[in-house]
Amino acid sequence: MTDVVDADELLRRIRRGREHAAAQEDAWRERARSLAATDPEGAAEAADRARAFEAVLRVLAEIVSPGGTPVQADGVKQVT
Repeated sequence: MTDVVDADELLRRIRRGREHAAAQEDAWRERARSLAATDPEGAAEAADRARAFEAVLRVLAEIVSPGGTPVQADGVKQVT
């Protein structure tokens, strides 16, 4: 990876990453809900994966907006 990118392109890539992580988090949370009654172990694994994507979202949000208001799992800003 030797491409040189400017700040605007880097920001676009980070935003695309956030969109992808948000979609994946939603998908894994939905999977966890759908498996809860029939496959508790699978539901727990899906919930873990959703939390991993939530962590990615938090990190990317901190990069884009340092010191900003923390974001909850559902995308709502927390009030501190």
